[in-house]
Amino acid sequence: MNREVVSVNASVTINEVAKVMEDTKVGAIVVMENNTPIGIVTDRDFAIKVASHAYPITDSIKKIMSSPLITIGTNESVWSIADLMHIRGIRKLPVVENDKVVGIVTATDLVKQFATATEEDMLKMYHQSVIKVYKTYSPYK
Repeated sequence: MNREVVSVNASVTINEVAKVMEDTKVGAIVVMENNTPIGIVTDRDFAIKVASHAYPITDSIKKIMSSPLITIGTNESVWSIADLMHIRGIRKLPVVENDKVVGIVTATDLVKQFATATEEDMLKMYHQSVIKVYKTYSPYK
């Protein structure tokens, strides 16, 4: 998880956010309104929404942000984060604690975690996922 999260106010333009992304060298920016995270803009949003739909760069960032914002808590397991990313088709997840964004987890973070995991770590993650499936779908709850 990267604890240095870049955010912008919802009133800024697409062009301003592109400049912030370039200056800070990040691939995702959280969009805030009244100190509340309401969306996220990723480099992929620029590639797909701005380039293919030809939105003017003077439009509000709200036009291309992904919303509602999908977040995770600080106690989520690696396996559940990977599962959520897969199900929702996303690559970046803001981490929220007490209604504040405290970090962001990326698909790259997960790859690094899995690449360095021991066999014991993998078995533990697998066990957690089996329990989740059982609790979700078992008629014997």
